[in-house]
Amino acid sequence: MDKNGKLFGKINIIDLLVLVIAVAVVAAVGLKMTGHLGAKRAETGTNIAYTVRVEGVDKEVYDNIQKYIDQAAAQQKPGDQLMSNGELLSAYVTGVTAQPHKANAELTTTEGAFIIPMMEDTVDLTFTIEGSVSNNLKSEMGSQEVRVGKTHIVKTTHFELNNGVVLSCEWENGTAADNAA
Repeated sequence: MDKNGKLFGKINIIDLLVLVIAVAVVAAVGLKMTGHLGAKRAETGTNIAYTVRVEGVDKEVYDNIQKYIDQAAAQQKPGDQLMSNGELLSAYVTGVTAQPHKANAELTTTEGAFIIPMMEDTVDLTFTIEGSVSNNLKSEMGSQEVRVGKTHIVKTTHFELNNGVVLSCEWENGTAADNAA
């Protein structure tokens, strides 16, 4: 360092420290963004079984869905195969049950309250779905995350029903979060 505080007579020591810190910050951000910074959690797959309820489905739709599941069983297949974004998944609808849909509207007038049944000819379907996920921490089945309470589209090679709700979810060996503890 010379008498003016410059290193090798060319660069100020403070400027050099600022430059080194800036390069270190840029390198750390770059490593973080590319996922090369810190320990990675191993992604492990597992088998998963979950149920989805879809409310207010026409009885005729239910009859056809049951027919597809029965056909798969007759052909000794696990069930009707799920799809996502035009690709087959390693998951199947293995069963479906129906309950009468119960929805009423109440109309109150000066004469009293009247109960009006709505969607009388519909059923609530509960699907049993079994398959495997490649990353059981995210538990994604195709493009959908499977978590209790989340909305879910049940889409197979033969049918598609929207606005389902995941009722239960069980992993064969627990989730990766459970195994990491």
